[in-house]
Amino acid sequence: MVESPIKKKSVDFALRIIKLYKYVTNSKNEYVLSKQLLRSGTSIGANISEAEYAQSKADYIAKMSISLKETNETVYWLELLYKSDYLNEAEYTSINENAVELLKMLTSIVKNSKTNI
Repeated sequence: MVESPIKKKSVDFALRIIKLYKYVTNSKNEYVLSKQLLRSGTSIGANISEAEYAQSKADYIAKMSISLKETNETVYWLELLYKSDYLNEAEYTSINENAVELLKMLTSIVKNSKTNI
């Protein structure tokens, strides 16, 4: 079975989030914001995986909508880490670009799915 592009991107993104969490906790001794980032950033792919086996179109849309909201939350935590000087501009920009790409993909998926009900 071929893995969907959104699932692959969400797994790759989750792995980046895990590495970032390790970096921020080990190098910067920051535990509160980074824990929130870890939760929301890894939740994206978990909900996409759940959507693969949705019981209905409405269930699929609900799971993908949760992924969209988790992605938006992740963008928020990344911005806070950057603005509080735990991430430098290059670190922030790199991972934030991935998050924004996921946001755009998920927005499109949710919008198109709602249209095709």
